[in-house]
Amino acid sequence: MNITFFNLLLIVGVIQGFVFNVVTLINKRKISKVIIYLNLIVLFLSLNNLQDWLVENQHASSVSFIKKMFLPWYMLIFPMFYMFLINYLKVKDPLKNILKVSLFIFCLQMFFRASLILYTYFFRPDLKDALINNYMLIEEVFNVIFGLYILFKSVYLVFKQKQAYVYISKFDDIKWIKIFLILGNVIIILWVFAILNKNINGNELAYYALRLSTSLLLYWIGYQGLYRYNIVNDRISLRRSLSSKLESVSVSNSTRHKIVSKNSILEKHEQDFNIIHNYIINNQKFLDSYLSMDNLSKELSMSTSHFSKIINGLSGQNFSDYINSFRVEQAQKLLSDQKFNKYTIVAIGLECGFNSKSTFYNAFKKFTSQTPSQFRNSF
Repeated sequence: MNITFFNLLLIVGVIQGFVFNVVTLINKRKISKVIIYLNLIVLFLSLNNLQDWLVENQHASSVSFIKKMFLPWYMLIFPMFYMFLINYLKVKDPLKNILKVSLFIFCLQMFFRASLILYTYFFRPDLKDALINNYMLIEEVFNVIFGLYILFKSVYLVFKQKQAYVYISKFDDIKWIKIFLILGNVIIILWVFAILNKNINGNELAYYALRLSTSLLLYWIGYQGLYRYNIVNDRISLRRSLSSKLESVSVSNSTRHKIVSKNSILEKHEQDFNIIHNYIINNQKFLDSYLSMDNLSKELSMSTSHFSKIINGLSGQNFSDYINSFRVEQAQKLLSDQKFNKYTIVAIGLECGFNSKSTFYNAFKKFTSQTPSQFRNSF
């Protein structure tokens, strides 16, 4: 892959980043702190890549001061991610002044660089390149350490302080954030390698790989974060709008018919089925996306084999389909009610007990012969 192609990918990413900011800001949804920090992550990355692209393609000003006056946009990405993280997880901020400190460091670095450029221009033009390059190295090493510190705090919060975000765990397993943090450590390693390679071998090719991988990762978290936040926000709002205990799903006529028509089934089996059925309905067990036959049978003091036999024999379905039938019925109620039109279909499916969009859509199509979108549009 040549440098020209890298630069093409870089400028395409920059344009994508600016489009992302515009689209999210003109969105009808309320702009929260989470969205603001997501936008700032993408914005600072886009500005940093735009600056690199302008210099690489010799579009920077011919004025020496402007040409040397790189703004360290990248150092603001880490604190903005941290602010996004604590607001998304709804936790207290362990680094209370990190935003103020970051902005202060950013301004300080701009001041030092501007002062050094002016000093070398007027007093030591013979040392201009050497002094500025040495300063840039010191500045970059400091920013790597600063970024690593914030990343460490973020990793510690997500992996070691799970009790701090118990509330949000009810709505999102945050696996995508964990993946991002792991990849973030890989980016730091690439960054250190790029610095060493440049200052030891004088080769800047490693920076192209760093810019590309960083761009892909941060644009990914921008879109992923926006998508996830909207779903989580909808789920929280949806749960609040419902009564403290959701209306019980009525037993479908088809289920009753199967029970009545099974005259050959022992009365004890019918009693056990009614116990299971009523327990699931009255305790809203189907809303639990982690519900399993093993756990449910233990709660009812039944063996798993007996439990499975009762469900298969009297409902005419396996356990998964049996539970999903309740979830689909609950989803139908919400999708057909105009009060819930403002909520996304995915959020409704997840709130009804499905653990993913694909599982919800497949089950809904299986039981209704329609997609959730088609069903909602019919109302």
